[in-house]
Order: sequence, then structure tokens, then C-alpha cells
Amino acid sequence: MADYDFDVIVIGAGPGGYVAAIRAAQLGLKVACVESRATLGGTCLNVGCIPSKALLHASEYFDAAANGTMAKMGVEVTPKLNLDSMHGQRRDAVKQLTGGIEMLFKKNKVTWLNGHAKFTDEHTVEVDGESHSAKDIVIATGSSVTPLPGVEIDNDKGVVVDSTGALDLPAVPKKMVVIGGGVIGLELGSVWRRLGAEVTVVEFLDQLLPGMDGDVRKEAAKIFKKQGMTLKLSTKVTGVEVKGKNAKVSVEPAAGGEAEVIEADCVLVSIGRRPNTEGLNLEAIGLETNERGQIEVDGQFRTKVKGVRAIGDVVPGPMLAHKAEDEGIAVAEWIAGQIGIVNHDLIPGVVYTMPEFAGVGLTEEAAKERGAIKVGKFPMLGNSRAKTNHEPDGFVKVIADAETDEVLGVWCIASVAGTMISQATQAMEFGALSEDIAYTCHAHPTHSEAIKEAAMAVRGKPIHM
Repeated sequence: MADYDFDVIVIGAGPGGYVAAIRAAQLGLKVACVESRATLGGTCLNVGCIPSKALLHASEYFDAAANGTMAKMGVEVTPKLNLDSMHGQRRDAVKQLTGGIEMLFKKNKVTWLNGHAKFTDEHTVEVDGESHSAKDIVIATGSSVTPLPGVEIDNDKGVVVDSTGALDLPAVPKKMVVIGGGVIGLELGSVWRRLGAEVTVVEFLDQLLPGMDGDVRKEAAKIFKKQGMTLKLSTKVTGVEVKGKNAKVSVEPAAGGEAEVIEADCVLVSIGRRPNTEGLNLEAIGLETNERGQIEVDGQFRTKVKGVRAIGDVVPGPMLAHKAEDEGIAVAEWIAGQIGIVNHDLIPGVVYTMPEFAGVGLTEEAAKERGAIKVGKFPMLGNSRAKTNHEPDGFVKVIADAETDEVLGVWCIASVAGTMISQATQAMEFGALSEDIAYTCHAHPTHSEAIKEAAMAVRGKPIHM
């Protein structure tokens, strides 16, 4: 038997990688994790999920104070924005959480190899000049921002930025153009809109939030327009010209037509993400990527190269931190000789704007393609907790098989939709029928009662509508 330095080497310490490393160590394996950043946690903890939520939450407080929601509840204040402090609490959250991962590595005896990894053979990687070997190697290198051809990102100047630059703007832009109407663009665009920027969202498709349920996408446009965003749908960007601290964004209808120029002092390019595989020297082990730049794997996350597995954003599927985490646990368990389980049909998706948008399972459009369905909807306007909290926007939608009543999909728009969707995901994991949810007692008054009412509506018996 070959003599290796480690049982497992994980390349990347994002949500998939660090979780895989910790779980493998818990299972008694000798583990190393390669990470080039000065802190652990990957994009999610450093410049993604965590810092963006810190800004979203803080900006919601400012907006509630500035635009009357608090006054409606009898709390009259005149807010003053301290952007430096807002950024400070964001950085503090990141520092605490990334430091927590480092502590967990030490606790579980995971060796952190700080540097860039590249393969020399299927069991060996070189990390900044030093060679390290393992019986199994897991690629968990995540993803990075997809560039827009012809548009140069310069986060330091703060005029044309990506999602990382948009987290750290030193001042509130007067006018911001967001290129891309997906999750990241809407979240960060909504932060700066709440803090005072005029925000225009340019989206090539005819609706926002690609991949979500049709009713959710339509309602999203209404909500963001009501909040003051300008939406230019079915519109393509043909160029961005920067002069000093200002930019001119040239756009035209996606189907062709008259061109237009939008002026802004900040342009956020947010058209998606792409897998990080460059620099790994995959050719040294004969491993290719598919047309999307992803690494193909089987049900145990094995690539075509024996001893090399891959998880997270570098493999097919939604680029979501929680999907990567579940795959991290599963791949470690497979390597340790156990059975790792991830139900890729039930990966919830959440947009953390206000209100939040969330869904799990099939959209109504996809469900109809499979056969006859029944749909129940309930508006948050009829939910007592949403009413008392002055959060009337949104609805819950339950999609069920017309014959078996099995729940096929659940979609929510509510202030706490991201939390609510976990109930639906767990119910669907156990094969719930709409009546199972309808006859489950829900605490009153809670936002989650809307899920119960929507489930009752599948069979035509909602109470509060």
C-alpha cells in the first residue's frame, strides 16, 4: 500500500471544502485543507453570503427608520447613516466567523496548507512549491464572478465593480446600474437603494430571478418597482464607458431596437459565477471540464480519475453554499466507507432582499410538464403576523400532484421566507402530502401559518381567504 502524507487533501476552504475537511477528520481520517486566502471560509464567509447579509440587515433598519415603517409602529426617529460603522460591523461578523472555522480546524486536527494547489499526479498536489500526497483528493475550489466581455472591473476605483467591490463602497452612489437581475444583483442593489442610491437593474431576460417560479418572478418585479428600483427587462448591455468617477452604460432592447445611454457613478456587474478550475493543472491527471467549465462527477462525487473527487460550485448543480456543505459532509462519508446522502431535488434557494424570496422543489411550470397538478396560494396580506409587522407583500404557493397529493414544490415571498422554506423542505424530504401540512398545527401568530393556509388551499379549503 502506498505511503501518503494524508488520508484526504481538500482543495478549498469554502463551505464545501471546510465542511468536508472537518467531517473527514471527525471520521478518524488524517486531513489537510489547502486555502490560498489569509482566512478560511471561502467566498461565502469572506466576500459573499455573510458580509452581504450583514449589509442587508443593517440597511433594512435604516430604511425602516427613514421611510416610515417604524413611525407607523409609534417609533419616530430621524436616522443618520454612518457608513463606516455599517461596514465595520460587517467586517467584524466576517472576522468572527472565519476565525471560528480556524478554531474548528485546530479542534479537529485539520492541517491548513496556506497557498495555491496544483496537481502533479492523481494523489499529489504541490502547494507553493511543497509536495503533499493523499489517498483521496477533493476539489472544492468554488466559483468566481463571471466577467462581462468588454467591461473592465476595477473594485479599487469603485466605478465598475463586481459583487466584492459592491460590498465595500466608501460612499453611497447617487446612481447605480446593476447589470443582471439575479440573486446577487438584486440583493446588493437593494442594499444601496435603501441607503439612498437611485438603482436601475438591467436584465437580458424578460423577468427577474431566472430559475424561480413564474408567479414569484412576476411578483418580484412589482415589489422592486414599488420600492423605487427602475427595471429594464429584455434589455442587453452593449458597452460601459468610464470617465473619471462616472460611467455611461449603453443598452438596447434584447430583440433589437433603439439604443439608450444610462449614466451612473457606480455600475455593478452581476451576471453570474463560473467554476474555479484554472491553476489546478487538471491536465496533469487527465481531467477535463465540461462546456460549462464544471467537473463531472458520479453519485459519490468521484471524477473519472480514481482518487479524485469534486463538490460544490465546481460540479453541476446550483451554486449555493448549503448545497456545497451537504456535499462536503457526504463526500467525507463516502471516503470513510460510509454512505453519504444529498437529495439534489430538494435544495432550497433564497433571495435575501426585503421581502425574501424562497423556493424548493419544482416550479409550477416544471410541475405541469410532468402531469396534472393542483396549486394552493395564500397571500401574506391575510397572515396576522405579517399584518402586525407591516409586511403585507408576498404569498405562499404549494404545488401538489393532482392524483397523489404529494407536494412537488413550495414557493414563498415573505419577510422571513428563507426560514419558512426549511419547513417545506423537511416536509417534502419525508414525502409529505399537501394535507399532511394542512393538518399540522402551526403556532399562532406566525408567518409560517401561511404555509398551512396555502396547503389547505390546494384542496380548496383555506380559512382566512
